[in-house]
Amino acid sequence: MFFNLLQVTKEYWRQLDELEIAYQQGEIPLEEVNARVADLMAELAVERRAAFSYFWQGCLHWMTTHNETVIGLAILGLLAYAWVLTSTVSSTLTLS
Repeated sequence: MFFNLLQVTKEYWRQLDELEIAYQQGEIPLEEVNARVADLMAELAVERRAAFSYFWQGCLHWMTTHNETVIGLAILGLLAYAWVLTSTVSSTLTLS
């Protein structure tokens, strides 16, 4: 899915470059450029939404299948944070 998003983005920029060249050569009017750019942006937005949705669904699936791991890592992170806070506070108290 992400490779498809990268390919679609490259295609979008290629089409924009073609539009710019055609406009600079006077082959198409500005109104048509604006309309085609809006269409290209809409197509890219659809692909980006699909890629984000795919990524988000993958994250949710991973979270539901590995919820014990996530909870364990969260607890470990909180304990490490609390240890850093207490060691910082205790070292500043002993220095003063």
